[in-house]
Amino acid sequence: MTETFDHGGGVRSIQVPIPDNPLGYTLVYVVDTDRGPVLVDSGWDDPASWEVLTAGLAACGTSVAEVHGVVVTHHHPDHHGLSGQVREASGAWVAMHAADAAIVRRTRETRPERWYAYMAAKLTAAGAPEEHVAPLRAARRRTFPGLTPALPDREIVPGELLGLPGRRLRAIWTPGHTPGHVCLHLEEEHPAQLPGSGSGRLFSGDHVLPEITPHIGLYEDPDDATVTDPLGDYLDSLERVGRLTPAEVLPAHQYAFTDAPARVRQLLTHHEDRLTDLLALLSEPLTPWQLAERMEWNRPWQEIPYPSRNIAVSEAEAHLRRLVKLGRAEPVAGSEPVAYVAV
Repeated sequence: MTETFDHGGGVRSIQVPIPDNPLGYTLVYVVDTDRGPVLVDSGWDDPASWEVLTAGLAACGTSVAEVHGVVVTHHHPDHHGLSGQVREASGAWVAMHAADAAIVRRTRETRPERWYAYMAAKLTAAGAPEEHVAPLRAARRRTFPGLTPALPDREIVPGELLGLPGRRLRAIWTPGHTPGHVCLHLEEEHPAQLPGSGSGRLFSGDHVLPEITPHIGLYEDPDDATVTDPLGDYLDSLERVGRLTPAEVLPAHQYAFTDAPARVRQLLTHHEDRLTDLLALLSEPLTPWQLAERMEWNRPWQEIPYPSRNIAVSEAEAHLRRLVKLGRAEPVAGSEPVAYVAV
């Protein structure tokens, strides 16, 4: 059954399923414009997801063929996956921030063997045991999604209004979850006249979710050796969104909610508490893998499946990088693989 919801003021959402994923679905927003509907994100590239998207558009009184454009909050496959198929069916434009568009371009150009070798080297450097790395060394084909994503044909420029005829939708660059993640501020009075309705609504992508803490890991790119600080980027971006005070937040997962500043404060506190907890763990030298094993997750480490362990290690590394930048931890000289200790 296709789930759609009318948020008022010419904005609806469709729950587009994510196969075999605890998140369940991506909320694809359908924004009416004078030139036809514009989608905020598109959903996972899967036949069942496509069927739900097309049925949802019909339930909203329109069709894929009428879609004018797709605004992609970030390059992850549950957000960008169906953008190319929508464009093929409608001639719609697809817009994305330049930083994520660059990732899409390199992803399309990088051979599978390069990705597997890169991931194996990264995990080895993080202290992963050989039995965990071995499957990557033996891999010969791509087994994960999002490796032939559609190239966007428009660039989302932070601070500028997007080309939505008859609407005011402004891009806000919110890096952290990805380097080019954007939130989208609908600068129109809230149709239900909620408190602060003059501040409009915010399509928040994965940046701010009502109950989930978005994954913040290292920005993975085999051809870019830049030392980034994704967690620092994310915390700065949160502060920016908190100051915006929209009347309502329309996220890409779960449900719409109000009081964005309160949720931002919760997320800032969560990460500060986590950094404090990690400093206690780093009273002894630990590799990123050892740190991830000891961190608190939503299940015991032994029960975390293989792909999720890779994500957990990346998150541990992002927090370590933040601690090092703040001068609260440092690498142990001569350690191999490199271990870190609190200062």
